[in-house]
Amino acid sequence: MFDSQSVLNHFAIGEVASGGYVAGQGWLPTEGREAFDAICPADARVVAKVAGATAEDYDAIIAKAVETQKSWRMVPAPRRGELVHRIGQLMEENIEQLAGVIALDTGKTLPECRFELKEAIDMAYLATGLSRQLSGGTQQSQRDRHRMYEQWLPLGVVGVISAYNFPAAVWAQNAFLSAICGNTVIWKPSPKVPLTAIACQRLAVQAMQEFGADGVFALFIPGDDRIAEKLVADTRVNLISFTGSTGVGHKVASIVSSTLGRRYQLECSGNSAIIVDETADLKQAARAIANSGAGTTGQRCTSARRAIVHKSIEAELIELLKKTYAQIRIGHFTEPGVIAGPLIDKAAIDHYHAAIADAVALGGKVEFGGKRMDRDGYYVEPTFISGCQPDWPCIQRETFAPVVYLLTYETIEEAIAINNGVAQGLAAGIQSTSLYNIELFLSADGNDCGIAKVNMGTTGADVGASFGGEKETGGGRTAGSDAWKMFMRRQSVCINWSGTTPWDKQIVL
Repeated sequence: MFDSQSVLNHFAIGEVASGGYVAGQGWLPTEGREAFDAICPADARVVAKVAGATAEDYDAIIAKAVETQKSWRMVPAPRRGELVHRIGQLMEENIEQLAGVIALDTGKTLPECRFELKEAIDMAYLATGLSRQLSGGTQQSQRDRHRMYEQWLPLGVVGVISAYNFPAAVWAQNAFLSAICGNTVIWKPSPKVPLTAIACQRLAVQAMQEFGADGVFALFIPGDDRIAEKLVADTRVNLISFTGSTGVGHKVASIVSSTLGRRYQLECSGNSAIIVDETADLKQAARAIANSGAGTTGQRCTSARRAIVHKSIEAELIELLKKTYAQIRIGHFTEPGVIAGPLIDKAAIDHYHAAIADAVALGGKVEFGGKRMDRDGYYVEPTFISGCQPDWPCIQRETFAPVVYLLTYETIEEAIAINNGVAQGLAAGIQSTSLYNIELFLSADGNDCGIAKVNMGTTGADVGASFGGEKETGGGRTAGSDAWKMFMRRQSVCINWSGTTPWDKQIVL
């Protein structure tokens, strides 16, 4: 039996929770601050209130982050990795309670919440290993008796701004890499999911205090967007890593780039497509489309928005999709057998309805779904629409809801052109048994996305790979591979051990 009060009590989340943490001072006081509601999308009830951090609170947080970074950058990287490893251990030890908090924040099913936390824990352990591999390379100097090499040094203070759909995993992808690279981190989560951030920060505080490293991770949850912009505009923040909409991403990029030397990393909107060719296993394709389009209620940046289907198999695939979608059970995360939960709020439902109405007005046919469900909470039916055209405005933009648009094609080249013909470039997939079609899709003439999937859905990330996309998705990368380099500064070093200088013959001393 799920007990929400027990879950909240486990992380000392009371009726009014603190909206921030700063080293030395501890959790910010709740008195004298405007509180906002933490609402559970699964039943639209207020779970708790959060006292938003003020502008004065931010000043204290950034001052401490700058101060702490000066000592943290000199801590050996493997030791920094041990701190991150400890946070991973604590997340693992508290996974059931953390999953409960994420469910209250997002409405996601408990298995989905556990899966997200497994990704965050894996990221902690991956970062621990990377802390021993932050290596540069030795180069051959053109000068006699000189040695050249490249090294990577800590960057400074990193601001992490995370979205509501993966409130723990996105923080982990960015914050853990930042910390092992010798940076301090200020986390500004989405105010739609504040409780997850508070719970994760409590575990980070425990680990920091055990390691004598209080101040590496700070939490900043303002109740006002104008206060949040202080983090983006502050020249003491060396990197802003933002996850969210393209519109806000443009604003972040503009503010940060107005001062030279600062960096931004963006993971913005996706508009993922799955190409289904005439050789595909259609049952597998139907499951992949449904999983990618309706999983997490379509609230993943990698969610499938478009199915690009060969004309010869469109009718058969539609019938299989109807059978597949009919088996997707939507409901409260405490109900057995539920596959997906609600949208995040009422505004998301309005967005869902508007996208469907736009497609139907242009000639699309709702083959399944299309309605809000009659129950408490923000539930909608998973939906797919046939007869769509690539240039429709509703298809050119991201629909952050469980809506998949079906488009048809005749040649694989046409399918790839449709895939690439949007402003976003995060993820793309192909369902095929044709070696030629698969290899063309993966070639330089193929899809233009940062993530490519073959015979699987577009969602699901392996932390060992870098995560991110091209074009208006932002171009940033987090998680594995060499994504850690974004969180450090590169330095080229040349050492003269010859005992001579180029002017020895010209200058007599």
